Amino acid sequence: MDVVPARAHGYVAAVALLAVPCLSRPPGTPGSWLAPTLLAALYAACEHAVHRRFGGTFYPVLLAGAFLLPPSAAALVPVPAALLCPLGHRPALPRRVWRAARPALAVWAAARVHEALGGRDAVAGADFPYALLPAGAAVLAFCLVLTALDGGLRAAAGLVPPCRTWRGLLARSLALVAVHGLAGLMMAVLWRSPYGPVSALLVLLPMCVSWWVFAQYHRERAAHQATIRALVQAVDIKDGYTRGHSERVGQASVLIARELGLDDDRVEVLRFAGILHDVGKLGVPTRLLRKDGPLTPEERRIIELHPEYGHEMVRGISFLGEARTAILHHHERLDGSGYPYGLAGDRIPECARIVAVADAFDAMTSTRCYSRARPVEAAIAELERCAGAHFDPRMVRALVRALRREGWRPAVTADEPAYGTAPAERAPRTGAHR
Repeated sequence: MDVVPARAHGYVAAVALLAVPCLSRPPGTPGSWLAPTLLAALYAACEHAVHRRFGGTFYPVLLAGAFLLPPSAAALVPVPAALLCPLGHRPALPRRVWRAARPALAVWAAARVHEALGGRDAVAGADFPYALLPAGAAVLAFCLVLTALDGGLRAAAGLVPPCRTWRGLLARSLALVAVHGLAGLMMAVLWRSPYGPVSALLVLLPMCVSWWVFAQYHRERAAHQATIRALVQAVDIKDGYTRGHSERVGQASVLIARELGLDDDRVEVLRFAGILHDVGKLGVPTRLLRKDGPLTPEERRIIELHPEYGHEMVRGISFLGEARTAILHHHERLDGSGYPYGLAGDRIPECARIVAVADAFDAMTSTRCYSRARPVEAAIAELERCAGAHFDPRMVRALVRALRREGWRPAVTADEPAYGTAPAERAPRTGAHR
């Protein structure tokens, strides 16, 4: 919100105005305030503990409110947490408004759907399995509203291109919120049981344990990301002319992998492979990486050792999986003329063939000390010309399809050469760039 204040703040204000009618009909009698107050206090406590210890949001109490309360009362449950919980970023006011309005709209929609399908009567009577139907519909409505609002904020803040604003948001949230919805349904049924609200708290214990396991997983992933960032930054510092190249090769590798229909785990591994494909340059003398003009045969042989250096560097990093193979073989060619081992055809691992195309594409569309950036269409034409000899045609076609659909915004990866010198006019051999 602080990146593009005007549009993002305006969007948050519009969402807040949209939430006001949802809160305009609070419970009418003093007795009817008890359940919303208890749930709001419980949600504020859980949100504070979860956000401080693990990060993220704890939805079971919110969804229990959607299953127990009228829509306007359920919409009040997240408001105290948004106003009272500490914030780690500024500006504080827009963030608090967003954290209140966003879940209020989502839980209001969930409660409306749940009520319309007769879910409150099913909860009161512990009518299983019928109670699962309105609860599932309410969870879906909850996720749809969150997806719509989050995508709108991303678009308003300019965080992603418009064509990708909502992509993947619903799929990523639905499984987690569905689990929280089951816990919320259990809380609601116990709340209405003869044992009362205290029994509903028992549901939170296994949820907290599962949340701890989930948080440990994300901490491990964060450690992986930090390891990769450190390696990439070291390469960027050493070879300043290709700064940003690694991240873009990772992005292009993801485009190809998704176009081929690979599963999410392999897509993530290929992103790692693209980002780390040049990590072996840490073992190459800096003077060779930054040399203007042609390399001697001896200098080229030294540079061609970098895939093996890279493989040795990451061999002990278990989470990289087949990315280590891509790092070793991303300069192999289909006709067997590549390096380091001269593999040909299907003997080259699939992940390496993907990274090879992504690497060559970004190298051609980026300015370096020895060549100027080519237009994207020219780079595509060169890849297609070399398909079958240097590159796997299937990977080239996948990248071309993805680029036609989503576009590419290549950035210049190096400043103009210092001292007024112009970059060399020659272009690197496709697939044999440094």
